[in-house]
Amino acid sequence: MFRFIRKRPMDLGFAQIVVLTLLALPLSELHAQSPTPPSSPIAFMSPPQGFDLPRESIAHGKLELVEYDSTTVGIRRKARVYTPPGYSSERKYPVLYLLHGIGGDENEWAREGHPEVILDNLFADLKVVPMIIVLPNGRAARDVTSRDPIPQQSPAFAAFENDLLIDLIPFIEKTYSVRSDRESRALAGLSMGGGQSLNFGLGHLDTFAWVGGFSSAPNTKRPEELLPDADEATRKLKLLYVGCGDKDFLFKISQDVHALLDQKKVPHVYNVFPGGQHDFRVWKSDLYHFVQMLFRDPAL
Repeated sequence: MFRFIRKRPMDLGFAQIVVLTLLALPLSELHAQSPTPPSSPIAFMSPPQGFDLPRESIAHGKLELVEYDSTTVGIRRKARVYTPPGYSSERKYPVLYLLHGIGGDENEWAREGHPEVILDNLFADLKVVPMIIVLPNGRAARDVTSRDPIPQQSPAFAAFENDLLIDLIPFIEKTYSVRSDRESRALAGLSMGGGQSLNFGLGHLDTFAWVGGFSSAPNTKRPEELLPDADEATRKLKLLYVGCGDKDFLFKISQDVHALLDQKKVPHVYNVFPGGQHDFRVWKSDLYHFVQMLFRDPAL
């Protein structure tokens, strides 16, 4: 099991809609002061230059758009699916469900984060277990989009929990050659999707063994609500990753989650970026480190 803090410089940037929306939340919805001080830092190496740039000389995976029937919403919904280089129905793959932020949909990670490029490069360098990545629309509703007012979107973000568990995961496991045990499923996301990942992942430890929240937003449950049974979380989780830049306006949320995990002695990775803002430079680096730890023996 892991328990690290990482610190390194990052740069500025972020979609202003998220800033304005979340700053408008009442203070009563933000978390209280951290109950314990942060642990001592242990640094990861910075991603190498070009880690997120396409390389012509390597094998490439496939990123495709799929549709699935959502019984929970009552419509067909879209997701993007990355299959690794050399994908074959003759072997079974683990799956990472990777969630977007409040202003995004199934296209956000592919458009700005390029997980297919990051994974192709890591695969070529033998640094990652071959895996499938699913990029869903975490807004489970018939007619709600990122252009609608946030109060109208919020129920759709919460409803995605059932869509994910009841509809999307079974569709992926029926359509692709994947392993279906909990230790072969990971859930992670950025901002709003980071909150969803912590909420849903820690709330369904029989479904997910690997959970990550990148710059998690105020939809994250209060720390004491995330861990109803710390012993169970310690026993079942293979990896719990909490990351955020220390210049992110949502930094305190990740601090509070980390503080509770420390207090409850739940092993985890706490990844802090000095100077890091709420942007894809942070989230791509989070993904780079997170995927290298997935689906392998944490002691390695």
